[in-house]
Formats: sequence, C-alpha cells, structure tokens
Amino acid sequence: MPAPAAAPPTTDPQRFLARLHDSLADGSFSKLVLGRPQGADEPTLDKLLARRITLRGQDQLQLVWRHTSKDITKNLPLTDAQALIHSLLGAPFRHAHLLTRTHDAQLALDRQGRWALRVGKLTAASAAPATVPADHNRTKPRALALETPFLQALGVTDAQQRLVPAMARKWRQINHFVEVLAPALDAAGLHPGQPVRVLDFGAGKGYLTFAVHHHLQQRGWQPAVTGVELREDLTALCNSAVATLGLAGLTFATGDVRQHAAQPIDLMIALHACDTATDVAIHRGIAGGAAVIVCSPCCHKELRPQLQVPAVLQPMLRHGIHLTDQAEMLTDSLRALLLQSAGYDTQVMEFISPEHTGKNKLVLAVRRAQPLPPAQRAALRDQATALMAFYGVRTQYLAALLDADAAGAPAPREPLPRLPAAYAESAEPADAADDTAG
Repeated sequence: MPAPAAAPPTTDPQRFLARLHDSLADGSFSKLVLGRPQGADEPTLDKLLARRITLRGQDQLQLVWRHTSKDITKNLPLTDAQALIHSLLGAPFRHAHLLTRTHDAQLALDRQGRWALRVGKLTAASAAPATVPADHNRTKPRALALETPFLQALGVTDAQQRLVPAMARKWRQINHFVEVLAPALDAAGLHPGQPVRVLDFGAGKGYLTFAVHHHLQQRGWQPAVTGVELREDLTALCNSAVATLGLAGLTFATGDVRQHAAQPIDLMIALHACDTATDVAIHRGIAGGAAVIVCSPCCHKELRPQLQVPAVLQPMLRHGIHLTDQAEMLTDSLRALLLQSAGYDTQVMEFISPEHTGKNKLVLAVRRAQPLPPAQRAALRDQATALMAFYGVRTQYLAALLDADAAGAPAPREPLPRLPAAYAESAEPADAADDTAG
C-alpha cells in the first residue's frame, strides 16, 4: 500500500518556505531578502541578503547580514541555510521577499502578529532571459587580469588565481570602474611618467583603491594613493595587504573626509559617502585642484526635508517615492552644475546595474584645460540658484562651501537634517529589495 502523500503546508510561512525550497531544487531561485528587523540583538542590523553560490563544488547560500557600517557574511549548505532562515522569520525579521525566475513572493508580519503571503507571477518580459547560445558566450576583455596579485590578497581570486564565484559581481564592478576612469584620466591631460596624487574617501576594503593604484602603475604614472576609511579594522587589513605585496605609493589611513583639509591632489574618489559627506569630498577635490573627481553619491537627506512642491508638480510628487527620487535628482543636478561652474566638464551616469543597488549613480568631473569665462560661470550658478528657488530649497552644502571660499569665510557648519517619520516608512519597501553593492 503506497504511503500517504505529505500534507501540504498550511501556514503562510510554511508556504513561503516551501516555495524557497522548490526554487532551490528546480534552479529558479534568484534572490531572497529578509527585512524589517525588530528586537534584533544588534540595533544596527538592516536586512539579510541571500544568494546562491558554488563554493568548492558545493551549492550553498551566501547570507549577508547588512548593518549600518558593516556586512557579516556566512556561507551555508542549502539545507542548513533554509533551516536558519526559518528560525529568523518573525524574530527578528518581519518581512521576507523571494524572487524566482517566474514568481515574486512576499511574506509580511503585521502588528497583530498575523502573517500574510502575497505571490505574483512575473510576466515574460520581467522573467529571467533564455540562456545565450554557447558560441555567443565570449569572455569580455577586462581592464584587470585575474592574475593581478592584489585580487588574491583581497579574496577576489583563490590561490590558483581563479575568480571566487561569490566575488563575481565585485569583480565586474572593479573592472567597470577602471574602464570609466581610464578615459577621464586621459582627458584630464595627466601624462604617463608624472606623479599622480589620489585620495579615495570611504575606501572600504580597498578593492577600487588597489585597482586605481595598479592601473596608474600599468599606465606608467607614479601613483601616490591614499585610501581613507572610517573602520580601523579595514584600514589595518588593507595596509597589511600593501606590505605583503610590497606596493610602493599606496597607503590607507583611518579617518573621515571631514578631517582632511584641502590639499593638492590629482584624483579625488568618493564612493557612497553618505549625504553631505559627498559634498565635502567634492569640495576637497575642487579646493585641491583635482584634475578628475569621481563620486557615487549615497543617501540624499539634506534637500528632502526642504522641498516645497510647486503646485504644478503636486499630482506627481504627492507619492513619497517620487518625491524621494526628485530630491536625489535635484541634489546631484546641483552638484553637477556647481562642478561645471568650478571649471569641470561633468557627467552623471549609471555606474552599476540597478539590479544590484539603487545607489548606482556616478558623477564624473574632468577639469577643463581652459577655465570658463566669468559670465558662463555666473550663468551656471544662476541655474543652480533658480533650481533651488523653484523647489523652495534654502541651502545646499556644496554651494555653501564654495560661497564661503569665495567670501574668504570659514566653512559653514554641516547640516544634520531630520527626516519625518512618514518618509522613513515610505522608503522601507524600496530598501527591503535593495541589494547594495558596497
């Protein structure tokens, strides 16, 4: 007599976990995000990200506990990872988002302690694309060879100089950054053979800092690169790698962009400097006479509370997500105009795919060979002033810093805006699906 069939899952969490199990079994799993933590042991915890990797020939889930200023990563076999995820539902995470090739499933716990599962079927246009035929899978030329020593020292490649699967996205980001930077250095008129002074604010684990140093050396420049990072453990890690590899002209310092007075530099980098720290970094670049300024802005908190929506835009900007997007666009548009008025040709472009992070914008500025005439500079500042007036914005920190320089006055105090609670709540769903590249 055949054994009776197993009873189907009866609760929403069980049904959600069954979908997770099935997607891992049939290969349709794309990613999982646990969000809205409550009562976590560490108050800095933001979310848990899960993605499938192959490690030493074994299928695993890479779990990343994302905190305000750090990530904690653990790789687990699929069975162990699913058991751990089960234990985390409800405490501390009250929201789970599973994306597969065919479905989008969201599990949420309300304030009354009741679970709700919502499953949506993806359209053909949004589903994963079909596999590209093998003869089209040509390896894209990369700016950095996998044999580059610093890649192994930072864990991007293994002892056999093979790409670690979990680092594939970081590997693409490093190469893309060098590919964007190289023509900018050429356009700035930095000639091989001359010293190039570089400041990288918010260097993190140093992936891009090492890459810039390597690229400058390969091109025949004499690099003098300093990576500045708040977290002392990462600074020590990077300096240890520098010493092991015997790299001249590369060092890491613990500190904040605000602690660095303006000094002569050729290249200023600031990726994901939070809010007005990006303005401080841009100002340091301008004041230091940087030939190239590269920023990937992070959060945009300064202008959002100041915005007064013009009447004609109220039907569009009454939605919180649209208003937030508008504040970000306005902030970076003002930065671009101010850089242009300071003598830079400026572009705002996509840096990495929005699939990986919503913070994917890059501001790239190259100093002009010939300064703009005073009338053109004044016209650009007038455009910035008009934009601020249209939205009722009273102050923007980069503009205030440049105005203080022009007046010979001390730097103004950096603003510390406080966002209304409604803004934080409206941003939560977007954050829950955000897989920041870091």
